[in-house]
Amino acid sequence: MPISLEVIDDSHQHRGHAGHRGDGAESHFTVKLVASGFAGQSRIARQRAVYAALGDLVAPDRIHALRIIASAPGEA
Repeated sequence: MPISLEVIDDSHQHRGHAGHRGDGAESHFTVKLVASGFAGQSRIARQRAVYAALGDLVAPDRIHALRIIASAPGEA
């Protein structure tokens, strides 16, 4: 369970780039989260855990890019 979670729609920054959908739909996101379960995990393990939790929500036809910033409490 995350202590904090922030989801940012970055789609507007990618107009004209590959993967940007011209129909106004969101396609690029940043997810920032802090969870005690991330303590001692590598960056890759943290990203895998986030992708597993999101499941089909991150299907390629729905989201082109997902930036994950995952940290444990007390990490910068």
